[in-house]
Amino acid sequence: MIIGLLVIFIIVLLLPFISEHVEKNLEMFLFVMGLSAALSSGVMNSTLFLKAAYDPINITLAVFIAGLLFKWFQAKLESCILSVSSRLPFRLFAALVVILLGLISSIITAIIAALVLVLVVSALRLDRASEIRLTVLACFSIGLGAALTPIGEPLSTIAISKLNEDFFFLLELVGTEIGIALLFFGILAALFVKRPVSGKGSFSKKPAGESYEEILVRALKIYFFVMGLTLLGAGFEPLINHFLIGLNPLLLYWINMISAVLDNATLAAAEISPSMDHFTVQSILLGLLISGGMLIPGNIPNIIAAGKLQITSKEWARFGVPVALFTMVAYFIRILVWGN
Repeated sequence: MIIGLLVIFIIVLLLPFISEHVEKNLEMFLFVMGLSAALSSGVMNSTLFLKAAYDPINITLAVFIAGLLFKWFQAKLESCILSVSSRLPFRLFAALVVILLGLISSIITAIIAALVLVLVVSALRLDRASEIRLTVLACFSIGLGAALTPIGEPLSTIAISKLNEDFFFLLELVGTEIGIALLFFGILAALFVKRPVSGKGSFSKKPAGESYEEILVRALKIYFFVMGLTLLGAGFEPLINHFLIGLNPLLLYWINMISAVLDNATLAAAEISPSMDHFTVQSILLGLLISGGMLIPGNIPNIIAAGKLQITSKEWARFGVPVALFTMVAYFIRILVWGN
């Protein structure tokens, strides 16, 4: 059984990078792999299936409703962005964009926050370097902020489900640490994002409006994505117990840097177990959330923003990797103090 689960785990980690078809259909791929893992480990039953079918409902509804609202009010939102940016000192405006998107992403979902970010960046017409920096920093902020509630992103949905905790558990567990990180990313935006100069902006295209079909399809993809991760987490429970339970939380923190190239919700599904103490869960989550912003594949907001703004992997990594490494080291020191 362990060997079979290891094979599935390796397939889940590698195939999205090897196969372009899998990468484009990641949600259904993970759903199939989740079913395979649950069946291989012998945990599949009606209770688990109903739980997996129920867990994604809240985040799916949130994504769908927020998508509709975004479509209906996109023009007014863009006008508001331009008006506010012209009235505030630009450094303050850049910092507020990063901080506020991180905070509201836990309510409007990371996906919609990423779409709002694209709208903001496109409306400002920044130079290319500033455009990339604002996008990367805001995606770091969105990725962390969305984890404060189970409707914000799949990682938090999976974590709450696996730990059998209430709606505000993650806010209480890592809320202070995430709040400090959002403030830090906001300060970096104020320092490194330059005011747009008329006539010298980036040539990123204004994002096209989404159809109702696209909004519905995205919500359905999120449903199967989260359902697959729930099954994947249950199926990988024997691997967790065999390899990860008992490992030093500080080691798990650095191991989770692989979320820079893998979706961190997948890793959360594989790693988190209700038998872990809160300190271990804190270390796992912080490692996943911080390093998830390092490269484009690490987070859903990264993928959305980079795709719509045509940011390449090299452009993202040139700024994202140093920011992530500095933040990882800073929070590692914080965890050392936290654990003593």
